Amino acid sequence: MAMLSSPLALVQTVPPVTRTFTVATIASSALYGWCWWRGVGPDAAYFMTLIPGSCLFAPWTLLTSALVETTIFELLATLIFVPASLKYLERVWGSVEILKFIVVTVVASNIIAFGLNWIEYMVLGKPELFLAMRYHGQTALQIGLLVAFTQLIPEHNIQLFGVIKVKVKTLPMVYLTLSTILCIVGFQNPWILIQFGWFVSWVYLRFYKKTTVDSINGVTYGDRSDTFSLVSWFPPFMHGPLTILGNTVYSLATRFHLIPTSSSDIEGGAYAQVPGGARAEAERRRAMALKALDQRIANTSSAGGPSSSNGSRNAQPASMARTDSAGSSQSSASTSGGSAAKSVDDFTKAKS
Repeated sequence: MAMLSSPLALVQTVPPVTRTFTVATIASSALYGWCWWRGVGPDAAYFMTLIPGSCLFAPWTLLTSALVETTIFELLATLIFVPASLKYLERVWGSVEILKFIVVTVVASNIIAFGLNWIEYMVLGKPELFLAMRYHGQTALQIGLLVAFTQLIPEHNIQLFGVIKVKVKTLPMVYLTLSTILCIVGFQNPWILIQFGWFVSWVYLRFYKKTTVDSINGVTYGDRSDTFSLVSWFPPFMHGPLTILGNTVYSLATRFHLIPTSSSDIEGGAYAQVPGGARAEAERRRAMALKALDQRIANTSSAGGPSSSNGSRNAQPASMARTDSAGSSQSSASTSGGSAAKSVDDFTKAKS
């Protein structure tokens, strides 16, 4: 009985959205594999995966296709990374916010892929581009989770395979680079979803994710800090063109009210607290402070040495001088005060 209660207690500790999403992924992937084993795989693909040519007749696949992993290796990779990440973020953001993040990242990425395939078909005239491709899996959600971790804990160090030590903020671009290479060599499905998942998740977290702060600032949206800007993802030589492009698109989006406004002027310099509670915010601030401190120490280490000791010795006479001047000022003030009081007494006596 104790052996049965232990796994049950472990499952109950998992937040509800993470638990439901994981169970749905396992069940949908198992059902998809069973359908292919029974010889009805094409029908299962029509109803469970995103086929651009038939998506208009099965619009639910824009969301449910993310629950289907077609191979055991894809399913294992998803179960290793996604549930643990969702569990962490659900405890930080809450169940409603993590559910909205999943839906927005998956559905918007699939819509972009759907549009891209139709454009490719109209340009190249190849019907297999929108009739044969079956988008599936959680690659878009995976990179979206990496983007969320980059927002919350960018300077946190992790070890890959127990050997490679990297910072969290470098992982999305590594995954994005892998996707770009695979798409160039011809593996568009499903790797192109990584490109769209990265952009969609960043836009949502940057501008649209609702953040409830104190009663003074009210409700804000997104994270407009410089550490989470678009140019921060790219090398310095690309910052100039990206800044011009980003400012132009942002101005147009603001003019047409496509971006929600906050009660505080975030763009004017006010910092929007990262969504998700004090623990994630404290870790983020601590990491950034440690990084700034390390840079300051590195810049001043060469100039430290004898000058600092001379400065400390010279500080004592200066402080003594300030003390003497303060003491003389106080004595002169008391003398003048006594003279004034004596003059007032003499005047009173003379008058009487």
